[in-house]
Amino acid sequence: MFFLFIKVDSISTTELEYKLKENIQLIDVRTPSEFRRGHIKSAKNIPLSEIGNFTPIADKKKYIICHSGARSKLAAKKLKKRGFDVVNVQGGMHAWQDKTV
Repeated sequence: MFFLFIKVDSISTTELEYKLKENIQLIDVRTPSEFRRGHIKSAKNIPLSEIGNFTPIADKKKYIICHSGARSKLAAKKLKKRGFDVVNVQGGMHAWQDKTV
């Protein structure tokens, strides 16, 4: 459990709006039912329970989002421990003001 001490960069949902114009990978770690109720169009749903078995696209920076930012922070730490370049989205979908699908 020592990954809890890993520091992960974070951005706001406002900053994420600008980042979505770049070549990033957005990973939504909420449950499939939460994801179906509304998500950011480019997001890929990989529930937190499955993040350990997920291999993201290597050359893309990964932005991790959930409902409030707690699960995404944990998922980001797990991915960072595996050597991936990750950023947590603070506030999650609760703070997201733009469109969802």
